[in-house]
Amino acid sequence: MKVCWSTNRLVLAAAVFLAAFANLTFFRNVAIVLADDPQRILHAVSLTLILLCALILLIAAFSFRRVIRPFLMVLFVVSAGAAYFMDTFNVIIDSDMILNALSTDAAEVGDLLTGRLAAYLLLLGVLPAVLVWRVEIRPMPLLKALKTRLALVGGALAVLTLAAFVSSSFMATFVREHKAVRYYANPLTPVYSAYRFASSRAVRADQPLEKIGEDARIPAADVHRELVILVVGETARADRFSLNGYPRETNPELASRDVISFDNVSACGTSTAVSVPCMFAVSGRADFDGRRAQSTENLLDVLQHANVNLLWRDNNSSSKGVAERIRAEDFRTVEANPVCDLECRDEGMLAGLQSLVDRQPSGDILIVLHQMGSHGPAYYKRYPESYRVFRPTCESEQLDSCTEEQISNSYDNTIRYTDHFLARVVDFLHSNDARFETAMVYISDHGESLGEGGIYLHGMPYWMAPESQVAVPMIMWFGSNYDEVDVSALKRLIHAPLSHDNLFHTMLGIFEVSAEVYDEKKDLLYQSRVLQGQSAEYDG
Repeated sequence: MKVCWSTNRLVLAAAVFLAAFANLTFFRNVAIVLADDPQRILHAVSLTLILLCALILLIAAFSFRRVIRPFLMVLFVVSAGAAYFMDTFNVIIDSDMILNALSTDAAEVGDLLTGRLAAYLLLLGVLPAVLVWRVEIRPMPLLKALKTRLALVGGALAVLTLAAFVSSSFMATFVREHKAVRYYANPLTPVYSAYRFASSRAVRADQPLEKIGEDARIPAADVHRELVILVVGETARADRFSLNGYPRETNPELASRDVISFDNVSACGTSTAVSVPCMFAVSGRADFDGRRAQSTENLLDVLQHANVNLLWRDNNSSSKGVAERIRAEDFRTVEANPVCDLECRDEGMLAGLQSLVDRQPSGDILIVLHQMGSHGPAYYKRYPESYRVFRPTCESEQLDSCTEEQISNSYDNTIRYTDHFLARVVDFLHSNDARFETAMVYISDHGESLGEGGIYLHGMPYWMAPESQVAVPMIMWFGSNYDEVDVSALKRLIHAPLSHDNLFHTMLGIFEVSAEVYDEKKDLLYQSRVLQGQSAEYDG
């Protein structure tokens, strides 16, 4: 049986429901801000009215008789999903998070499917949507409908203005000092972020590829072939590497392999979908444009122009478009990856590499290995049982059901397994020392929050992201025949402020590529030679 409501009544009911039940994290953060405010009740009421009126204005914009019900049904489901991730992980649904979600593969989605998510979707999404579907909109003459709609919008604007005015001095401080809190307004932020994402990604399908580095050349005098492996890490935190001073022994194997660990490196973004294209782009973080990156050549293209043999192997969701124009292999299946148990392991990407190298009779070789690494929230799946060193562990994707100790132990085990994987990469390269100048570069795409400050996972807006999501590990190793680097000089840069911006130019430097796009000031090998014998510090 359907009930008959006016459009305005449905708008008001939906706005009240969303404000009351889909904004737990917003009000929790407001409570923290107002904890010591003597006028906290007044300001809390003002913020509640502002949120409610903003929701009314959003819904009223779609309050046409044939539109409002399907719009609200979608809005409830979106709000329910956003509420789950904000309430559970304290994340913000901005445009980068939407990009990250759309770039997620089926396996990663599976890690996020929990009973709690189902409950949120059912109670805050599906059930309200069903109720809305059962509401019949009362027909109304056009003129009267316009008048009542204008009255609703005008009333909402008036109340919003009054609430802001009554707490004007507080609002000025709140907006300036607690900017992050308003990003938890649900579904206002997700809707706005979706609009921003859609408009920023409106790229013409026929947009021509912008070529860069077509002049790239390796000097003829460089007669020694180079074999380099670049490992793109996933969700690794610099402060969880014992090479960087972490008290737990998370890097026992690398510690015995004469690697260089840089402990002051900043990521280009806080999600794989942003960081991976950015770290391979010539632009650097300050000028990075995700839309332009889709239609612009990157580091791999420049190396291809220089006739370097290239291969990308992926045990993650994808290369995010970086490897579209080179040979790429997917190692997430048992058909391709010989090391699979609970899931396919990163070390399986080393299978068959020697025969591949042996089949390249000439030219330098770059192999890129894209890890699954420490991807959450299912940290316990990211390592074999033999690497469950730190216990007790969190054996669930639902992190709020685990203790801080369990989450930390599980995450540290993922780093321990990454240590083993990287050590195997070094050993493989070392076995080819007699034939090649060998080198390994490892750098993670972004870090991870493990519950500090109530924040989990990654993907926070860069301007407000905690250091744990931005500070990433970077490790280098050079074989005995690689004579273009002074390791002792390079070690002078281990505490220097570095970033993903250095990767593009350092990789060109490793292959001794000359090109107009090469910037020696961002090449760590070149800068280590400049600093050799000097007292000055590298400033990035």
